[in-house]
Amino acid sequence: METIFAAPSTLTLFDEAATVRALAALAQPQRLRAFRALVVAGPDGLTPGVMAEKLGVAPSALSFHLKELAYSGLVSSEARGRNLIYRASFGHMNALLGYLTEHCCQGQPCEADTALACKSCQ
Repeated sequence: METIFAAPSTLTLFDEAATVRALAALAQPQRLRAFRALVVAGPDGLTPGVMAEKLGVAPSALSFHLKELAYSGLVSSEARGRNLIYRASFGHMNALLGYLTEHCCQGQPCEADTALACKSCQ
């Protein structure tokens, strides 16, 4: 079964396979740190060199991890001059979160904006 979630500027199709790919990509400490760094960087993104320095990882290792994150759809890259700029795909991230919480609160609508709100549904 496929679910469509609308993000502010994109429409992302999410299904079980896409969810597993995204979660598998995040299930490794270096990739999780890289993704979080891109989320913090916002729409400006980061170059691999800056990320490698911030995260204290070898550029070659970071390249491997960024490729996995890109395959999952959680990050995108854009060539800018001689550099690549990586950005978190916020629409994809929000679609993943939406898919994971689609039936929270026993299928009833709720305001699950915070962890506290979700706990109150239980």
